[in-house]
Amino acid sequence: MLGAADAIATIAVRNLSAAAEFYEGKVGLKKLASEETMGVHMYQSGKSTLLVYESQFAGTNKATAATWAVDDVDGEVRELKKKGVTFERYDFPDVTHEGDVHVFGKQRNAWFKDPDGNILAVVSK
Repeated sequence: MLGAADAIATIAVRNLSAAAEFYEGKVGLKKLASEETMGVHMYQSGKSTLLVYESQFAGTNKATAATWAVDDVDGEVRELKKKGVTFERYDFPDVTHEGDVHVFGKQRNAWFKDPDGNILAVVSK
């Protein structure tokens, strides 16, 4: 059954070159050259894989497309901001904001978008 298989986050983009600049240059993912095919890039992210492909429907998802669980959300936000990433601000019930970080009790989350408007997140482990 699927419970034993790895899942792959899949994100549609309009332009693979622009996506590569973002996902490699700003987010810091490593492209898997052995997995590259026409119109598709595969990236290594820890033990997970992110598949980025060209589609006319890029950026139409209004929900989070991929999430990274990290030890230091604030540190990741600082590093991404240094590379020109801007963060989203959402007003959820019972949330406070510390700069670009949304705080829900002990949980710390931050959301940002790729060049096509796909919503991405970093969250505390």
